[in-house]
Amino acid sequence: MDIVSRMQNALPTLRPAEQKVAQYILDNLSFAASASINELALKIEVSQASITRLARALSCDNVRDMKLKIAQSAAVGARFIEEDSKTVKRPIVYQAIHDILDLNAGLITDDLLKKACDLVTQTQHVLLFGVGGGSTVMAQECHHRLFRLEIKSNAYSDPMLMRMSAATVNKGDVVIALSLSGESPDVLAATRIAQEYGAQIITICASGSLSTVADVHLPLKTQESDYIFQPSASRYVMLAAIDMLASEVAIRNQRKSREKLRRLKFHLDEHRHCSERLPLGD
Repeated sequence: MDIVSRMQNALPTLRPAEQKVAQYILDNLSFAASASINELALKIEVSQASITRLARALSCDNVRDMKLKIAQSAAVGARFIEEDSKTVKRPIVYQAIHDILDLNAGLITDDLLKKACDLVTQTQHVLLFGVGGGSTVMAQECHHRLFRLEIKSNAYSDPMLMRMSAATVNKGDVVIALSLSGESPDVLAATRIAQEYGAQIITICASGSLSTVADVHLPLKTQESDYIFQPSASRYVMLAAIDMLASEVAIRNQRKSREKLRRLKFHLDEHRHCSERLPLGD
């Protein structure tokens, strides 16, 4: 258990002086990680012995060991622990989306799109890999874009199924690997397996380990807010990249895709009993 959780759980059972130290550390994680035991004692107005006893109560070897663990938690992000009145505001969702799209504008060039489109339209099968809260949905979304454009595809998010499907590719199949971080170990492992058996690799990700194995890398830049209650806007960049690729594929396959889209629209409107201009299957 990390030191912050350990400290929070132990609070009710600590002596008053130790509670005072623990509460101060929880409220001032970054300072506590860098301050000396003497500085902490003076700041909290307790004895150094109280800080030593707290370290023992938390099953740390000594105060130095406790401070090391505090520093590790602070590195993950004090913003998840310390309250800041400046962050108590309504999330500016549209502005965050606008800013991240602006940051990425022009990053995916026409040449890169053309190369990715060549691979997708010339293959018999596209496999889509993505794990986690964002990339799982994006892998499914990419499949939803491609099947209506005469592209045979399957989306996988379970790590074992990704490996299994990667091991069954044929030479010339295409893997589209999705990762906002560019460092997803499960996606990277499955992508490398598929590559060993002759698959061509398209990555839609930030620069990282995954981008280095790509035949075509459609790059992304992420930008996260310190406001922890606002959902990540970076996933909209991945969605935009998918839409750019799907649009390029649709134009390239327009004779086939036009007819498939016509059929799709006809049966959706028939199902909805509506003649209005509604979104195409969304």
